Amino acid sequence: MIQTIAFYLFAIMVVLSAGLVITARNPVHSVLWLILAFFNAAGLMLLVGAEFIAMLLVIVYVGAVAVLFLFVVMMLDIDFSELRGGFTRYLPFGVAVALVLLCEIVIAGGAWEAGPVQLAGRTALAPDPAAVPNIQALGILLYTRYLFVFEGAGLVLLVAMIGAIVLTHRARGGVRQQNVRRQNMRRPQDATRNTNPPVGQGVEL
Repeated sequence: MIQTIAFYLFAIMVVLSAGLVITARNPVHSVLWLILAFFNAAGLMLLVGAEFIAMLLVIVYVGAVAVLFLFVVMMLDIDFSELRGGFTRYLPFGVAVALVLLCEIVIAGGAWEAGPVQLAGRTALAPDPAAVPNIQALGILLYTRYLFVFEGAGLVLLVAMIGAIVLTHRARGGVRQQNVRRQNMRRPQDATRNTNPPVGQGVEL
């Protein structure tokens, strides 16, 4: 029973937070709703026994969202005085969201200990951790059955990275290029010049 309640709770929170990501006018608020959606998606993965994917969602995606948050603040013209002014107004709402997240964590822990999720008479569960660890089962699938798909995804990402570098690289004129060979072949006597000017006379360049 608790597994079903936890599933619908996490699913509803994911859908609501995803909708608020799209409808929020402030980009900072959108990123915060996106973080909430990732946390709830991690709870769903935890319910079906995929602890590795749940930790990836929290560590990788939420960490990447923090970087996204930094870039949004740096690139957009955001009025920080207005954000600070609304802190006290949104404080009760933020505390309520934090309490909801705390309750979800407690419910997810209880549901995970209670057993697999029962939906429509079927059991949704990852491979038995006692027989095959979750990470080992994921690795076996990736490097056996889905090897070509996995390599193809890596190739697509490589092509996208190269394309982004080519599109953003521009040849700028009027820039002096560094000649490493000429710098290495330069002798100390060519770099310095000893002079002995008379008193009261400066050095002629």
